[in-house]
Amino acid sequence: MRASCARHERMRYVHRHCGRRKSRASNLASVLLQSGNDVAVIDKDLTTANRLSVVLEGRYLVIHGDGCDSKFQEDAGIRRADVFVATTGQDDNNLVSCEIAQRVFNVPRCIARVNSPKNLRIFKEVGIECVSSTTLIANLIEEETLLGSVSVASSLTHGDVLLSEVVVPRMRHHSNEAGVLASSIPMPDNSLIAAVSTKDDVEVVSEETVLFPGDKAVVVADASVLDEVRALFKGL
Repeated sequence: MRASCARHERMRYVHRHCGRRKSRASNLASVLLQSGNDVAVIDKDLTTANRLSVVLEGRYLVIHGDGCDSKFQEDAGIRRADVFVATTGQDDNNLVSCEIAQRVFNVPRCIARVNSPKNLRIFKEVGIECVSSTTLIANLIEEETLLGSVSVASSLTHGDVLLSEVVVPRMRHHSNEAGVLASSIPMPDNSLIAAVSTKDDVEVVSEETVLFPGDKAVVVADASVLDEVRALFKGL
């Protein structure tokens, strides 16, 4: 199916996801549903699957299961899907689930999040469209901005604006088990924490977002203060 200039044709998407936080699964699914598409989400985490079943609105289906298992893909209606999207934090899982969708069920278009740049070539060689974590984050921020959830432009009014990932270290002044509220970190002028990337997912930062050691804080900052931001995180 194609979207024409005259009208929007409903498409059927199957989204394979795995994560325990308020997640990109709900963000991506919501955007697709708001555009009038049919969406099925496969999530291995029961808590996330149950939450998505409550918060999503539109023509959707949520399956609790493993997206690398053809049975769960079939339960999600993969045979009628126009697009299959895999956005877990594990490249091997994304590759396997996309190959099943592509080779077993002949899904016309498969898109995967690729977390490690060294794996991009493998995905491209088997005909799977790739989205890097950084691109995914940038698109997510753009989507959330358009939806009015965040304002990335806020105080970034001059200079070269950069998108950078800063790893949260083992912390000396905060509890490593409880984490630290992103909103409580005193960011320099002309910088902000826009999103957080974990091993499972990527999400736009909200007032409730908590950062833990090993998370990657996605910072939008003027180039002149980026070193200051990195030093700030090292001193947490």
